[in-house]
Amino acid sequence: MKRNLYDADHDLFRETVREFVTREVAPHRERWDEAGLIDRSVWSMAGSLGLLGIDAPAEYGGGAVRDYRYRMVVIEELCAADSASFNAGLSVQDDLVLPYLIELASPDQKLRWIPALCAGTAIGALALTEPGTGSDLQRVRTTARRTPDGWILEGQKTFITNGVLADVVVVFARTDADAGAGGFTLFLVDTTTPGFRRGRKLAKLGLRGNDTAELFFDDVVLRDADVLGAVGGGFGHLMERLPRERLSIAATSLASAQSAFDWTRAYTRERTAFGQRIDEFQNTRFVLAEIDTELDVAWAFLDRSIALLDAGELTAVDAAKAKWWLSDLQQNVVDRCLQLHGGYGYMLEYPIARAYADARIQPIYGGTNEIMKEIIGRDLVR
Repeated sequence: MKRNLYDADHDLFRETVREFVTREVAPHRERWDEAGLIDRSVWSMAGSLGLLGIDAPAEYGGGAVRDYRYRMVVIEELCAADSASFNAGLSVQDDLVLPYLIELASPDQKLRWIPALCAGTAIGALALTEPGTGSDLQRVRTTARRTPDGWILEGQKTFITNGVLADVVVVFARTDADAGAGGFTLFLVDTTTPGFRRGRKLAKLGLRGNDTAELFFDDVVLRDADVLGAVGGGFGHLMERLPRERLSIAATSLASAQSAFDWTRAYTRERTAFGQRIDEFQNTRFVLAEIDTELDVAWAFLDRSIALLDAGELTAVDAAKAKWWLSDLQQNVVDRCLQLHGGYGYMLEYPIARAYADARIQPIYGGTNEIMKEIIGRDLVR
């Protein structure tokens, strides 16, 4: 099915992204996976080409283009090049951290951080999850207590993408134990601040090139100027921005599934068994036909969701549906594609094996798919 999502400007942008990925990303993927860390230099290269901060205001170094289709181009090209780890890092920067700063930061906070994040000379992280909390953010134990001069931040976060490289972290903390959902606040923490420290760089099943870490806040002294948004408004600020985060996960899921299918279609055309090409077996053709049709349907769904996001009409329920359905589809597609590779599909030298491992996090982070179904179900019976 031919997609009508993109116009000539998106196609020109894709050429830039593809050249960058081919030259600066793909040759280093294996080394990054082994190190569990991506070179900082590639971030600044991405920034210099305008691949970061696409919708950030021009006065802060952004592209000033409120059009998620450009982000979609970046996601598609990185997934096609088997560069899911770098995609994960960029997605946190552009779909999680920068929207908080663009929409909630004070003028001073914007001036300090947005230009550097857009240029790729600074890297951001979002610190929500804690040991024992997972998707239940109202149980977080990290606290920020008032002082005459500001705040003292104390606690621990885990599973933080970009945690090793981050220069600034958006931290979700409890500021009033008796205020329920109104008892949480967001803070901007410069990682050079005394009391901030990084724990382990976590060893993961997939996305092995991306740095995921534990973060600790040991009596970190903050000012009122480090509050992001409103005091007590942290939970609401998260809920307002979760649709974009979840759409980002959905977009990555579908782009990854499409790449897995494309690799598999080429593989079955090249490999032979019992004297004929693998794609000449009826079972292979049926599996490929099923996946191709499922992907066509899924792209139509995702393209509609992107249009809703750009129009400011993507609801939390819409985003939950996209995140759940497309991340589950990714699991199903990648599993069937690996099966068609036979024993080679189990070898890490083949991208389908790495895609299989990378895919498994998608139904978990950004809120588990069980939580997505709960959001949808509550809306149906409300």
